[in-house]
Amino acid sequence: MFLINRSSKTLKTLTFTCKDVAFDLSHSTQKRSYVDVYMKWKRDQFYESIEHIHRSAQLKSVIALKNCIAQDPNGCIPISSVSKRGREFDVPIKVAMFLRKFPAIFEEFTGPNYNLPWFRLTPEAAELDRKERGVYQNSVDGLRDRLKRLILMSKDKVLPLSIVHGMKWNLGLPDDFLQYPEINLDSSFRFVDLEDGSKGLGVKINGERVLSVLQRNARKRGLCSGELDEAVEFPLFPSKGVRLRRKIEDWLKEFQELPYVSPYDDYSNLDPSSDVAEKRVVGFLHELLCLFVEHSAERRKLLCLKKCFGLPQKFHKAFERHPHIFYLSLRNKTCTGILKEAYKDRSSVENHPVLAVRKEYIHLMKASEAILKSRRISNACRFEGSVEKDLDLEFDDGERNASRV
Repeated sequence: MFLINRSSKTLKTLTFTCKDVAFDLSHSTQKRSYVDVYMKWKRDQFYESIEHIHRSAQLKSVIALKNCIAQDPNGCIPISSVSKRGREFDVPIKVAMFLRKFPAIFEEFTGPNYNLPWFRLTPEAAELDRKERGVYQNSVDGLRDRLKRLILMSKDKVLPLSIVHGMKWNLGLPDDFLQYPEINLDSSFRFVDLEDGSKGLGVKINGERVLSVLQRNARKRGLCSGELDEAVEFPLFPSKGVRLRRKIEDWLKEFQELPYVSPYDDYSNLDPSSDVAEKRVVGFLHELLCLFVEHSAERRKLLCLKKCFGLPQKFHKAFERHPHIFYLSLRNKTCTGILKEAYKDRSSVENHPVLAVRKEYIHLMKASEAILKSRRISNACRFEGSVEKDLDLEFDDGERNASRV
């Protein structure tokens, strides 16, 4: 069950400044009606069947192991070099068992010493690895822009390197992206020392205002001009069978008419309990998922962003309160938030350049399942054949013994 609880109250008038432009959020726009209802979660097969979302966690481990093999000078590794690194690769079972689950990607053979198992990439996987590296090289500008936008949404335009590293998979950045800043980063980036002694990555802007995906799409359609105090509406995509109660619909209509505070604009003077602040949180999540490869993310893995992006304690509840904007999937024993717009209006959200390659890896993962199934059937037939042969031999022996008697 999803709970929506909005207390009936009038919030104070808010005045805040962004880039020397001040505007007022009036008393009338801050008054909201009381909403207190439960919304039953409704499964939507369309979003539940998007394979590159629901296989993403497993694919991440596959690609991490693939990189380990591809980066070896010999192009192959003994199982001993990765068997104790399961946590590093986020593999929940023995690494050898995991590698054997994907024979279309990893080829096993006997090593030169002690008959230990070794692994190398199949020709198809090796070719796909070369293609993947080519995509990274050709998409440096786009990947840099996505990283820059993530940092510009942060409170101080600076993110700890730990957060950046944690978001690399979602942003589609290669593992070594930050190891070659002279190639992958431009002059607007800077490495800084943070107060806690850690390192951070910041971005300098030259006064130009950054527009969100929502603002750019609305401007293309002539629905807004990009000004600070405009009421930009979120595109809504109701799932089949999901009906909002009347008071929810009334609240949602008023919510859409509120001023839109872009995740790139100043929010320091917003009342965190106001609906305008909630619209800013929804706008942040919308923009964040637009930057990600799958336009989705495991909800629990976003909790580490609260401090850096000035988000409220329970900001993740916005996924539940806005089922026409986000879909929550409960597959794989986790909760994944999906941006509906990215899959219902393909022209509004740009596809990530790395997505096509990841889909090809998933194709090899599915091919591996077919190979393993074929092996199981073949082994079962061989076993049944051997049993029948043994029974025939026993029967023949019995006949011979009887004739002798």
